[in-house]
Parts: sequence; C-alpha cells; structure tokens
Amino acid sequence: MRRWNGWGEEDLFTPLSQLVVTYLTDLIGPGEKIKDARLEDVVSQVPISRLPEHQLAATDRRERLLHARGQSLPDWIALRSGQIGTFPDAVAHPESTSAVRELLKFGRLHELILIPYGGGTSVVGHINPLPSDRPVLTIDMSRMKRLKQLDPVSQLATFESGISGPEIEAQLQPEGFTLGHFPQSFEYSTLGGWVATRSSGQQSLHYGRIEKLAAGVEVETPMGKMSVSPVPASAAGPDLRHLILGSEGILGFITEVIVRVKSIPAVDAFYGIFFRDWQSGIDATRFIAQSGVPLSMLRLSDPQESETSLIIGGRPDLVNWADRALRTLKYREERCLLIYGVTGQSSLARSSHRQVRSIARRYGGLYTGGFIGKQWRKNRFSTPYLRNALWEGGYATDTLETAVPWFSVPQTVDKIKLALDEGLKEIGEKVLVFSHLSHVYSDGASIYVTFLFRRTADPEETYERWLTLKHAASQVILFQGGTISHQHGIGSDHAPYLASEKGELGITAIEAARQALDPDRMMNPGKLLPDLNTGSVDLEHPDR
Repeated sequence: MRRWNGWGEEDLFTPLSQLVVTYLTDLIGPGEKIKDARLEDVVSQVPISRLPEHQLAATDRRERLLHARGQSLPDWIALRSGQIGTFPDAVAHPESTSAVRELLKFGRLHELILIPYGGGTSVVGHINPLPSDRPVLTIDMSRMKRLKQLDPVSQLATFESGISGPEIEAQLQPEGFTLGHFPQSFEYSTLGGWVATRSSGQQSLHYGRIEKLAAGVEVETPMGKMSVSPVPASAAGPDLRHLILGSEGILGFITEVIVRVKSIPAVDAFYGIFFRDWQSGIDATRFIAQSGVPLSMLRLSDPQESETSLIIGGRPDLVNWADRALRTLKYREERCLLIYGVTGQSSLARSSHRQVRSIARRYGGLYTGGFIGKQWRKNRFSTPYLRNALWEGGYATDTLETAVPWFSVPQTVDKIKLALDEGLKEIGEKVLVFSHLSHVYSDGASIYVTFLFRRTADPEETYERWLTLKHAASQVILFQGGTISHQHGIGSDHAPYLASEKGELGITAIEAARQALDPDRMMNPGKLLPDLNTGSVDLEHPDR
C-alpha cells in the first residue's frame, strides 16, 4: 500500500544509519523528530463535497485526501502537518476515453474545475486543487493502462495514458521491445504525465526525452478531440505535438500516446570514473558529449554529492576503505564521480566503453570498474524513499533543476549553490547543498541540485525556509539565462517565473491556445500559467 504522506510503499522504510546521522549533524546540526498528523485526523478534516452526484465521481473523504497533494516539499509539509488546505470535491477513475468525454461534458454542464491526475508524483504542484468557488473534480487516469497496438515493423506502440513505467515495460519486453524512459519516479509516474510535463528519463542520451519518444497523441479537450498522428517527420506547419507536450493539463486530457520503442539492447551497463576535481570532470563530460560517443547516460556528481552519496548509500567499512584508496591515489576532497551508461549492441557498446575510458584518462580520470555503476542501477529508483527517513530524522530535502550552455555550467552551479548555502544564514541555519549534471547535450547540460535543511515543529516556518531557498535559487537560474525547469515542469511552484523565460508575447501565445481549447478555463487553472499567482520575477532587481 502506498504511503499517504510520503514516497512509495508503506512497508519500505530504512531508517538513517548512525553514520548518516553523525554526518548530517556535523554539517547542518541535529535534526528534531516531530510527530506527524494521523491519517484518521486528516481524513476527518475533509469537507462535504460540493459536487453534484455522478456515477463516476466518488466523494469518499479518504480518496479525496489521497488526491489532494503531490510530492513537492510544500506538499509534504502540508500532509505531514495535516494542514492540507484545499481538497478535490470528488475523484473519478475513468476506464475509457468515452468515460473521459462524459466527465468533460459533466464538467462543462456544472462549471467544474477538472484536474488530470496520473501517478501523483509531481514535485512542483501540478495536481493540487487551488481555492475556488467552483467545485473541483480530480480525474485519475490510472485505470486506462492498456497496450492498444504494437507495430513491430515501424517500432510504434499505442498506450492509454494512465499506464505507469513498470506496466509499460512489462507489456513491451515480452515482445522484445523497451521504451527506455526511466525517470526517477519511474515506479509510479505515468505516460500521460511524462508527456504533460516534458519528462526526461535517466538514459535519455540513448533513448531520447519524451518529446522524441512521443510520436503521436490523442487529447480530449473541452472543445472536442484533438489527434496528432505519428509520422517520421513533417513540414505541415507547426508540430501540434509540442502544443500538448508540456501543457500540464491546461488544454485537456491526454488519453492515448503513440510512442517510438526500441529493441531490447544486448548490453545495458553502468560504470564509474573519479576525477580529481569538478572542473576536470566537467571538461571530460563535455568532450565526451560533443564527441558523439554513443552512450545512454553521463551523470557527473560534484565533490559534495560524490561524498554524500557514498556515505548515505554505503556501509561504514566500505566508505572508509574507498576513502583511503582514493586518497592514496591523490583523489582527495575535490574528487567527483562520473557514472556513465553503455547501452546497445555488443560491439558498439565495447567501442563506446573504450572511448570513454580513453577520453577520461586525458583529464586525469580514474576508472573504477562496474561496481559503482551496479550499485547505482540497483538503487536508481529508491533514492526518493530516503526522503521519508530524512524527514523523520528531522530534515527537509528538495531538488531543483535547470539547463544552460556549457560555457555557463560551472558559474551557474556555483551561484545556485552559493544562494542556497547562504539562504538561511540570517536565521542561523545551515543548508547542505550538492549537485550533478544529469543530462548532457552537445551544447550544454542540465544541472540538478539537492538541498537539505533542518525542519521545525512549525510547518509554516519550515515552509518559509523552503520558499526562501527556492526563490533565491530560481532567481539565480533566470539571471544566468537558464530554463526554470529542465524536467520537472512548471505546475504552480514555477508559474511566477515562467514569464521571465517565455516573454510577454510567448505567454500570450500559450494563453491563446488555452482560450481555443478551454475557453471556460475549467482545465487545471493556476498551473503552468500564473492564473492565481501574482507578478513575475524582476531580473534587474532580483530581490523584488
């Protein structure tokens, strides 16, 4: 059974080891264990539904609570404290496109707000109902999970949009295919959610981001059905796929997605290389990316993340042994770890493997074999579970990400980390910050930053600490010319910053698309576009 106020299954919990507790205490101070709100008490707060009766809409209080929040840190603060705020008035679980169409008709008739819901894994507020005089109906797509067609000749597969990552692979792999889209939320997130937020999987260097994988799409909008058929390429005007990709539920319900699949690779392995310092690692990673070596992943951790990951994920004896060995070889405090993935046919994989090792040696890289890569692969989807243990140990943690050109990567990383490191100094609190480059391109890379700080017994104070840090880092990202989101999307958390990136005319164009497909603004208002947010960021005066 999934946790109602955290990540993953309830029976999967590993407490923080004494090594980790000591490490965090030394860096940012001891955590305070604070009692969480009880499920039954929070359920009792759910108000009477305002929704007219409908056979597909359930008004059960517990079900409405389970669909009230996602997985952002503000969501966790709300759930753990029991201060949820707004709940959907009902939850529907359609099992077909015709049922979705019926719910849209019902929504228009009664002037409802409709929220598309996939796996509930959003970390930026995509699925949260916001205060409104209109009743809110959340539509959970998870029962629409069939493989409708597989074309092995064209390597195209048509899925219903509510299917999760494991369900996709379970239906494709017996036929000899894989989608290869593995975001960290893979276990629970859905295909429709990936399209709606322009998701990126961990091995996107080989398989491509979701915009490359999604060849066609069907969307039920308030104004009717929109279909985009799969073709290899087209010059027939603007690509309507990109109107739906990243639309975050404000245009309609994605009901089907036609995806490009690949044959299961003969080799799919991961390896580790240590560099003596961050700049050497960046230079080597950029050279590999621009050389076009066919890999599936390049993930470079900065020194702090390299150390923290080793401590949090390893046994004390293993940590001490690895540290001694690396120091003996003069890989000391500034060392950083590159994990790379080799995916494909055997001969090509062997060639890629040799090329990476050869390039790495030019930059002082120390190849460490496959052990680190195997450990990373084993735990690739379990990292979010660590949030549960950290929270219960008294620590709040969140992530943010961007993408910038290569020339700006070192400076942008430094400035984001500095903004976070100094973000709570006025109140005497320390912040643990670390980062990695998680997706690379010939012209730049994505930057993924994790930050931890001590939470307090006052949920509002914990939220204010988060807001201060999030805003400081977001200002830096925009000032550096980075995107406000490389893979998490906009939701409500990033909506105030979008105009600074898209420009006034760009926002007007997106608004026009919404007006054409949802003139009554019934679809997920307050997300992507800042309907219920005030103002935008002033880059000339970033403190405003």
